[in-house]
Amino acid sequence: MFDANAILEEIREWVELETPTSAPEAVTGMMERVAAQFRGIGLETRIVPARDGMGANLLVETPWGKDEPGILVLSHLDTVHPVGTLASTLPFRVEGDKAFGPGIYDMKGGAFLAFAAMRAILAEGGRPKLPVRWVIASDEEVGSPTSRALIEAAGDRAKHVLVTEPARFGGKCVTARKGSARYVVRFHGRPAHSGGNHADGRSAIKEMARQILALEALTDYERGVTVNVGIVSGGTALNVIPEHATAEVDVRLPDPASVEEVLPRITGLKPFDEDVAITVEGQLNRPPYVKTPAITALLEKAQKLAAEIGFELVDTASGGGSDGNFLAGRLPVLDGLGVDGAGAHTQEEHILISSIVPRATLMKRLLETLD
Repeated sequence: MFDANAILEEIREWVELETPTSAPEAVTGMMERVAAQFRGIGLETRIVPARDGMGANLLVETPWGKDEPGILVLSHLDTVHPVGTLASTLPFRVEGDKAFGPGIYDMKGGAFLAFAAMRAILAEGGRPKLPVRWVIASDEEVGSPTSRALIEAAGDRAKHVLVTEPARFGGKCVTARKGSARYVVRFHGRPAHSGGNHADGRSAIKEMARQILALEALTDYERGVTVNVGIVSGGTALNVIPEHATAEVDVRLPDPASVEEVLPRITGLKPFDEDVAITVEGQLNRPPYVKTPAITALLEKAQKLAAEIGFELVDTASGGGSDGNFLAGRLPVLDGLGVDGAGAHTQEEHILISSIVPRATLMKRLLETLD
Protein backbone atom coordinates (compact mmCIF):
# COMPACT_ATOMS: atom_id res chain seq x y z
CA MET A 1 0.00 0.00 0.00
CA PHE A 2 2.71 2.49 1.00
CA ASP A 3 6.39 2.48 0.08
CA ALA A 4 8.53 4.36 2.58
CA ASN A 5 11.30 5.25 0.13
CA ALA A 6 8.87 6.45 -2.53
CA ILE A 7 7.03 8.63 -0.03
CA LEU A 8 10.32 9.96 1.32
CA GLU A 9 11.27 11.13 -2.17
CA GLU A 10 7.99 13.02 -2.40
CA ILE A 11 8.47 14.52 1.06
CA ARG A 12 11.92 15.58 -0.10
CA GLU A 13 10.35 17.56 -2.94
CA TRP A 14 8.30 19.49 -0.38
CA VAL A 15 11.27 19.99 1.93
CA GLU A 16 13.46 21.34 -0.86
CA LEU A 17 10.97 24.15 -1.40
CA GLU A 18 12.11 26.32 1.50
CA THR A 19 9.15 28.10 3.05
CA PRO A 20 9.93 30.10 6.19
CA THR A 21 6.98 32.15 7.37
CA SER A 22 9.08 35.25 6.67
CA ALA A 23 9.20 34.43 2.94
CA PRO A 24 5.51 34.78 1.99
CA GLU A 25 6.08 34.54 -1.76
CA ALA A 26 7.85 31.21 -1.29
CA VAL A 27 5.05 29.95 0.95
CA THR A 28 2.42 31.02 -1.57
CA GLY A 29 4.32 29.28 -4.36
CA MET A 30 4.34 26.06 -2.39
CA MET A 31 0.63 26.34 -1.64
CA GLU A 32 -0.04 26.60 -5.35
CA ARG A 33 2.04 23.49 -6.00
CA VAL A 34 0.33 21.51 -3.25
CA ALA A 35 -3.09 22.66 -4.46
CA ALA A 36 -2.27 21.24 -7.90
CA GLN A 37 -1.36 17.92 -6.29
CA PHE A 38 -4.68 17.76 -4.45
CA ARG A 39 -6.56 18.64 -7.63
CA GLY A 40 -4.66 15.86 -9.34
CA ILE A 41 -6.34 13.28 -7.10
CA GLY A 42 -9.80 14.77 -7.60
CA LEU A 43 -10.17 17.15 -4.66
CA GLU A 44 -11.32 20.75 -4.79
CA THR A 45 -9.01 23.56 -3.71
CA ARG A 46 -9.13 27.26 -2.97
CA ILE A 47 -6.15 29.51 -2.44
CA VAL A 48 -6.94 32.24 0.09
CA PRO A 49 -4.83 35.23 -1.03
CA ALA A 50 -1.84 36.34 0.99
CA ARG A 51 -2.25 39.31 3.32
CA ASP A 52 -0.61 41.13 6.21
CA GLY A 53 2.87 39.98 5.27
CA MET A 54 1.99 36.28 5.39
CA GLY A 55 1.73 33.77 2.55
CA ALA A 56 -1.48 32.43 1.04
CA ASN A 57 -3.49 29.77 2.86
CA LEU A 58 -4.93 26.69 1.19
CA LEU A 59 -8.37 25.12 1.62
CA VAL A 60 -9.05 21.64 0.25
CA GLU A 61 -12.18 19.51 0.29
CA THR A 62 -13.67 16.37 -1.16
CA PRO A 63 -16.31 16.92 -3.85
CA TRP A 64 -18.89 14.96 -1.87
CA GLY A 65 -20.72 15.75 1.35
CA LYS A 66 -20.80 19.49 0.80
CA ASP A 67 -23.39 20.16 3.49
CA GLU A 68 -22.33 17.46 5.93
CA PRO A 69 -20.04 17.84 8.92
CA GLY A 70 -16.89 15.86 8.31
CA ILE A 71 -13.22 15.32 9.07
CA LEU A 72 -11.00 18.39 9.26
CA VAL A 73 -7.27 17.96 8.71
CA LEU A 74 -5.06 20.79 9.97
CA SER A 75 -1.56 21.23 8.52
CA HIS A 76 0.89 24.05 7.94
CA LEU A 77 3.64 24.46 5.38
CA ASP A 78 5.54 27.39 6.85
CA THR A 79 8.78 26.58 8.66
CA VAL A 80 11.21 28.43 10.92
CA HIS A 81 14.42 27.83 8.95
CA PRO A 82 15.50 30.79 6.76
CA VAL A 83 15.95 30.43 3.04
CA GLY A 84 19.43 29.12 2.40
CA THR A 85 19.42 26.60 5.25
CA LEU A 86 19.09 23.75 2.75
CA ALA A 87 22.26 24.81 0.96
CA SER A 88 24.24 25.40 4.14
CA THR A 89 23.61 23.99 7.58
CA LEU A 90 20.77 21.51 7.01
CA PRO A 91 20.86 19.85 3.57
CA PHE A 92 18.47 17.03 2.85
CA ARG A 93 20.30 13.81 3.64
CA VAL A 94 19.66 10.28 4.84
CA GLU A 95 21.68 8.69 7.62
CA GLY A 96 20.43 5.23 8.46
CA ASP A 97 16.81 5.54 9.56
CA LYS A 98 16.97 9.34 9.75
CA ALA A 99 16.10 11.80 6.98
CA PHE A 100 17.19 15.38 7.66
CA GLY A 101 15.99 18.66 6.23
CA PRO A 102 14.48 22.03 7.16
CA GLY A 103 10.85 21.57 8.13
CA ILE A 104 10.83 17.83 7.39
CA TYR A 105 9.65 17.02 10.93
CA ASP A 106 7.72 20.21 11.67
CA MET A 107 5.70 19.54 9.68
CA LYS A 108 6.07 18.82 5.99
CA GLY A 109 6.48 15.11 6.61
CA GLY A 110 3.17 14.87 8.45
CA ALA A 111 1.36 17.17 6.04
CA PHE A 112 2.45 15.00 3.13
CA LEU A 113 1.28 11.81 4.88
CA ALA A 114 -2.28 13.14 5.06
CA PHE A 115 -2.18 13.83 1.32
CA ALA A 116 -0.69 10.39 0.64
CA ALA A 117 -3.34 8.71 2.76
CA MET A 118 -6.18 10.32 0.83
CA ARG A 119 -4.47 9.57 -2.46
CA ALA A 120 -4.21 5.90 -1.50
CA ILE A 121 -7.88 5.70 -0.54
CA LEU A 122 -8.99 7.16 -3.86
CA ALA A 123 -6.54 5.05 -5.85
CA GLU A 124 -8.14 1.94 -4.33
CA GLY A 125 -11.57 3.16 -5.44
CA GLY A 126 -12.63 3.88 -1.88
CA ARG A 127 -14.21 6.90 -0.26
CA PRO A 128 -14.23 8.05 3.37
CA LYS A 129 -17.56 7.82 5.12
CA LEU A 130 -17.43 11.53 5.84
CA PRO A 131 -16.36 14.47 3.70
CA VAL A 132 -12.75 15.46 4.36
CA ARG A 133 -11.50 19.04 4.43
CA TRP A 134 -8.08 20.57 4.91
CA VAL A 135 -6.90 23.94 6.15
CA ILE A 136 -3.22 24.23 5.27
CA ALA A 137 -1.82 27.30 7.01
CA SER A 138 0.94 29.64 5.94
CA ASP A 139 1.63 31.21 9.33
CA GLU A 140 1.30 28.64 12.12
CA GLU A 141 4.86 29.22 13.30
CA VAL A 142 4.03 32.84 14.20
CA GLY A 143 0.65 32.20 15.81
CA SER A 144 -1.65 31.77 12.78
CA PRO A 145 -2.71 35.43 12.46
CA THR A 146 -4.25 35.03 8.99
CA SER A 147 -5.29 31.38 9.15
CA ARG A 148 -7.03 31.29 12.52
CA ALA A 149 -10.37 32.55 11.20
CA LEU A 150 -10.25 29.95 8.42
CA ILE A 151 -9.56 27.20 10.96
CA GLU A 152 -12.36 28.30 13.26
CA ALA A 153 -14.82 28.53 10.36
CA ALA A 154 -13.80 25.09 9.15
CA GLY A 155 -14.43 23.79 12.65
CA ASP A 156 -18.09 24.74 12.25
CA ARG A 157 -18.31 22.02 9.57
CA ALA A 158 -16.31 19.36 11.42
CA LYS A 159 -17.06 16.31 13.57
CA HIS A 160 -13.43 15.24 14.05
CA VAL A 161 -10.14 17.14 13.77
CA LEU A 162 -6.83 15.50 12.84
CA VAL A 163 -3.65 17.56 13.19
CA THR A 164 -0.53 16.50 11.30
CA GLU A 165 1.96 18.06 13.70
CA PRO A 166 4.91 15.72 14.33
CA ALA A 167 4.72 12.79 16.71
CA ARG A 168 6.35 13.29 20.09
CA PHE A 169 8.85 11.35 22.17
CA GLY A 170 9.04 8.15 20.15
CA GLY A 171 5.76 8.28 18.27
CA LYS A 172 3.28 9.61 20.81
CA CYS A 173 0.25 11.54 19.63
CA VAL A 174 -0.92 14.67 21.45
CA THR A 175 -4.20 15.02 23.32
CA ALA A 176 -3.49 18.20 25.31
CA ARG A 177 -1.46 21.36 24.77
CA LYS A 178 -0.81 24.46 26.79
CA GLY A 179 -2.40 27.70 25.74
CA SER A 180 -0.08 30.57 24.90
CA ALA A 181 -0.18 34.33 25.32
CA ARG A 182 2.25 36.98 24.14
CA TYR A 183 2.71 40.49 25.50
CA VAL A 184 4.82 43.55 24.83
CA VAL A 185 5.32 45.59 28.01
CA ARG A 186 6.55 49.17 27.54
CA PHE A 187 8.01 51.38 30.27
CA HIS A 188 8.18 55.19 30.07
CA GLY A 189 10.31 56.93 32.65
CA ARG A 190 12.02 60.35 32.84
CA PRO A 191 15.40 61.02 31.22
CA ALA A 192 18.20 62.87 32.97
CA HIS A 193 21.99 63.20 32.80
CA SER A 194 23.37 60.28 34.78
CA GLY A 195 26.16 62.39 36.29
CA GLY A 196 24.82 65.88 36.85
CA ASN A 197 21.12 65.19 37.41
CA HIS A 198 20.80 61.55 38.35
CA ALA A 199 18.21 62.18 41.06
CA ASP A 200 15.90 63.89 38.56
CA GLY A 201 15.65 60.79 36.37
CA ARG A 202 13.27 57.88 36.59
CA SER A 203 14.78 54.81 34.99
CA ALA A 204 12.55 52.78 32.68
CA ILE A 205 15.12 49.97 32.75
CA LYS A 206 15.17 49.85 36.55
CA GLU A 207 11.38 49.57 36.57
CA MET A 208 11.52 46.91 33.88
CA ALA A 209 14.05 44.89 35.87
CA ARG A 210 11.80 44.86 38.91
CA GLN A 211 8.79 43.90 36.81
CA ILE A 212 10.72 41.09 35.12
CA LEU A 213 11.30 39.49 38.50
CA ALA A 214 7.60 39.84 39.30
CA LEU A 215 6.57 38.38 35.96
CA GLU A 216 8.96 35.44 36.14
CA ALA A 217 7.70 34.73 39.67
CA LEU A 218 4.32 33.81 38.14
CA THR A 219 5.90 30.61 36.85
CA ASP A 220 4.50 27.58 38.68
CA TYR A 221 6.02 24.31 37.48
CA GLU A 222 3.64 22.17 39.54
CA ARG A 223 0.66 23.69 37.76
CA GLY A 224 2.39 23.88 34.39
CA VAL A 225 2.37 27.69 34.20
CA THR A 226 5.46 29.33 32.72
CA VAL A 227 6.23 33.00 32.13
CA ASN A 228 9.32 33.87 30.12
CA VAL A 229 10.62 37.38 29.44
CA GLY A 230 12.46 36.53 26.25
CA ILE A 231 13.42 39.85 24.66
CA VAL A 232 14.30 43.16 26.36
CA SER A 233 15.53 46.51 25.10
CA GLY A 234 15.92 50.05 26.38
CA GLY A 235 18.02 53.13 26.88
CA THR A 236 19.68 55.53 24.48
CA ALA A 237 23.14 56.24 25.90
CA LEU A 238 25.36 55.10 28.75
CA ASN A 239 25.23 58.47 30.51
CA VAL A 240 21.46 59.02 30.26
CA ILE A 241 18.85 57.75 32.70
CA PRO A 242 16.76 55.58 30.31
CA GLU A 243 13.41 57.02 29.41
CA HIS A 244 12.12 53.96 27.53
CA ALA A 245 12.38 50.18 27.89
CA THR A 246 10.49 47.23 26.42
CA ALA A 247 10.04 43.61 27.46
CA GLU A 248 8.45 40.85 25.39
CA VAL A 249 6.76 38.12 27.36
CA ASP A 250 5.73 34.54 26.50
CA VAL A 251 3.18 32.81 28.74
CA ARG A 252 2.13 29.14 28.69
CA LEU A 253 -1.02 28.03 30.48
CA PRO A 254 -2.39 24.50 30.95
CA ASP A 255 -6.08 25.17 31.50
CA PRO A 256 -8.79 27.86 31.50
CA ALA A 257 -8.44 28.40 35.26
CA SER A 258 -4.80 29.44 34.89
CA VAL A 259 -5.75 31.76 32.05
CA GLU A 260 -8.27 33.52 34.26
CA GLU A 261 -5.81 33.79 37.12
CA VAL A 262 -2.50 34.67 35.46
CA LEU A 263 -3.28 36.90 32.50
CA PRO A 264 -5.03 39.66 34.49
CA ARG A 265 -1.92 39.89 36.66
CA ILE A 266 0.11 40.65 33.56
CA THR A 267 -2.30 43.08 31.92
CA GLY A 268 -2.79 44.81 35.28
CA LEU A 269 0.87 45.45 36.14
CA LYS A 270 1.34 48.34 38.57
CA PRO A 271 4.61 50.30 38.63
CA PHE A 272 6.90 50.10 41.63
CA ASP A 273 7.89 53.68 40.82
CA GLU A 274 4.77 55.73 40.27
CA ASP A 275 6.71 58.12 38.04
CA VAL A 276 7.24 55.36 35.47
CA ALA A 277 4.27 54.54 33.23
CA ILE A 278 3.58 50.99 32.06
CA THR A 279 1.55 49.91 29.03
CA VAL A 280 0.81 46.27 28.17
CA GLU A 281 -0.20 45.09 24.72
CA GLY A 282 -1.06 41.53 23.79
CA GLN A 283 -3.50 38.74 24.42
CA LEU A 284 -4.10 35.04 24.62
CA ASN A 285 -2.90 33.73 21.28
CA ARG A 286 -3.98 30.11 21.58
CA PRO A 287 -6.42 28.83 24.23
CA PRO A 288 -5.47 25.77 26.26
CA TYR A 289 -6.17 22.43 24.59
CA VAL A 290 -7.50 20.23 27.38
CA LYS A 291 -8.11 16.50 27.02
CA THR A 292 -11.88 16.02 27.06
CA PRO A 293 -14.03 12.86 27.02
CA ALA A 294 -14.60 13.41 23.28
CA ILE A 295 -10.85 13.62 22.68
CA THR A 296 -10.35 10.48 24.77
CA ALA A 297 -12.89 8.64 22.63
CA LEU A 298 -11.12 9.71 19.43
CA LEU A 299 -7.79 8.64 20.91
CA GLU A 300 -9.18 5.20 21.78
CA LYS A 301 -10.41 4.80 18.19
CA ALA A 302 -6.95 5.68 16.89
CA GLN A 303 -5.28 3.34 19.39
CA LYS A 304 -7.42 0.44 18.20
CA LEU A 305 -6.50 1.14 14.59
CA ALA A 306 -2.82 1.44 15.47
CA ALA A 307 -2.94 -1.93 17.24
CA GLU A 308 -4.42 -3.49 14.11
CA ILE A 309 -1.58 -1.97 12.09
CA GLY A 310 0.95 -3.33 14.54
CA PHE A 311 2.11 -0.53 16.82
CA GLU A 312 1.12 1.03 20.13
CA LEU A 313 -0.15 4.59 20.00
CA VAL A 314 0.53 6.37 23.28
CA ASP A 315 -0.65 9.89 23.97
CA THR A 316 1.06 12.79 25.70
CA ALA A 317 0.62 16.46 26.51
CA SER A 318 2.75 19.19 24.95
CA GLY A 319 3.89 22.58 26.18
CA GLY A 320 3.86 23.96 22.65
CA GLY A 321 0.71 25.10 20.90
CA SER A 322 -0.72 24.17 17.52
CA ASP A 323 -3.69 25.07 15.39
CA GLY A 324 -5.53 22.28 17.20
CA ASN A 325 -5.75 24.59 20.22
CA PHE A 326 -8.31 26.73 18.42
CA LEU A 327 -10.84 23.88 18.18
CA ALA A 328 -10.14 21.50 21.08
CA GLY A 329 -12.59 23.30 23.35
CA ARG A 330 -15.52 22.30 21.14
CA LEU A 331 -14.46 19.32 19.02
CA PRO A 332 -12.54 16.05 19.40
CA VAL A 333 -9.01 16.91 18.25
CA LEU A 334 -6.21 14.39 17.83
CA ASP A 335 -2.82 16.00 17.32
CA GLY A 336 0.72 14.80 16.72
CA LEU A 337 -0.33 12.42 13.92
CA GLY A 338 2.66 13.28 11.76
CA VAL A 339 5.91 11.41 11.24
CA ASP A 340 8.07 10.44 14.20
CA GLY A 341 11.46 12.12 14.57
CA ALA A 342 13.09 14.92 16.54
CA GLY A 343 14.99 18.20 16.39
CA ALA A 344 12.20 20.56 15.37
CA HIS A 345 13.49 24.08 14.66
CA THR A 346 17.12 22.98 14.98
CA GLN A 347 19.97 22.02 12.67
CA GLU A 348 19.33 18.37 13.58
CA GLU A 349 15.70 18.28 12.45
CA HIS A 350 14.87 14.83 11.10
CA ILE A 351 12.20 12.18 10.70
CA LEU A 352 12.45 8.43 11.19
CA ILE A 353 11.96 6.71 7.86
CA SER A 354 10.67 3.60 9.63
CA SER A 355 7.69 5.61 10.90
CA ILE A 356 6.44 6.66 7.47
CA VAL A 357 4.44 3.56 6.58
CA PRO A 358 2.74 2.94 9.95
CA ARG A 359 1.87 6.62 10.41
CA ALA A 360 0.54 6.94 6.84
CA THR A 361 -1.49 3.78 7.34
CA LEU A 362 -2.97 5.12 10.58
CA MET A 363 -4.00 8.35 8.86
CA LYS A 364 -5.56 6.37 6.02
CA ARG A 365 -7.52 4.17 8.41
CA LEU A 366 -8.74 7.20 10.37
CA LEU A 367 -9.96 8.88 7.19
CA GLU A 368 -11.65 5.65 6.08
CA THR A 369 -13.38 4.74 9.32
CA LEU A 370 -14.33 7.88 11.23
CA ASP A 371 -18.08 8.45 11.07
